Amino acid sequence: MPTYISLARMTKEGVRDAKGIPQRVANAERLFSQLGATLKEIYLVNGRYDYVVIIDAPDDLTATRAALAVSSLGNVRTETSRAYTKAEIDQIVGGLP
Repeated sequence: MPTYISLARMTKEGVRDAKGIPQRVANAERLFSQLGATLKEIYLVNGRYDYVVIIDAPDDLTATRAALAVSSLGNVRTETSRAYTKAEIDQIVGGLP
């Protein structure tokens, strides 16, 4: 299953309810599961973003749907990208002219 990396920033609402983060993570796991994706890992980080989220989803549509569903709750804004494994990188580079 393809892997996606989502970089997330908390909104004002998300920061205002910082104590609710553990429950929101649990809710996100359930939401992703309902949509056919898996929240594999989530990291609270320092710097430009507040979270790095690792997601498995069967395709780009499902990953995008999951990211939009979580963002629509109003606590985070996300930037999601497809992550390629070493084997996939070899295939991509191997096809270069």
